Amino acid sequence: MDLNPKRVVVLAPHTDDGELGCGGTIASLIEKNVDVYYVAFSTAAESVPKGFPQDVLKTEVKEATRRLGIKNENLIIFDYQVRRLNYERQPILEDLVRIRKDINPDLVFLPSLHDIHQDHVTVAQEGLRAYKNTTILGYELIWNNLSFNTTCFVELEKRHIDIKVNALKAYVSQAHRTYTSDEFIYSLAKSRGVQIGNGYSEAFEVLRLILK
Repeated sequence: MDLNPKRVVVLAPHTDDGELGCGGTIASLIEKNVDVYYVAFSTAAESVPKGFPQDVLKTEVKEATRRLGIKNENLIIFDYQVRRLNYERQPILEDLVRIRKDINPDLVFLPSLHDIHQDHVTVAQEGLRAYKNTTILGYELIWNNLSFNTTCFVELEKRHIDIKVNALKAYVSQAHRTYTSDEFIYSLAKSRGVQIGNGYSEAFEVLRLILK
């Protein structure tokens, strides 16, 4: 079955989660002229490494999403406190419902429901509540996933992973994290590609599939 949505929303608990989880897929969708929106809930100001301005991730996510091809007006940034999203469930749900009404997406990407990070699982759970009539795919961040059901694969080309890698390079403040390395990004994409007999792929959990 072809993945042919018209409007897509990517929910990222923190800046860079969306790129890490589905950056190649975003690049592929934009290549097909799909309208992609990116929603970041926290710029993690309290977790920024020493030597960087506290708002650096806000600057970096703007550049990273630009490199993916997302329009500036399609980037939505909230300022929820990092590691505290689970205390803000109702405001987050209300934001999600408002975005649903404004954009009316036919596909939503969000973290896996098996993600053990409190911010990630909050966005996943509230997203599942807010988008009851929308197809939802959970993306993998394997360093946070104790389990992950690879029930959906998106076939990609190397150029899509190249774009993903280039987008992640915009996060200079996060370059010390092993999961942002070129080697890791290409290796995971190749591993998921092997599972379906394709050169490169990104895998997702099907949380809700609506066929029309």
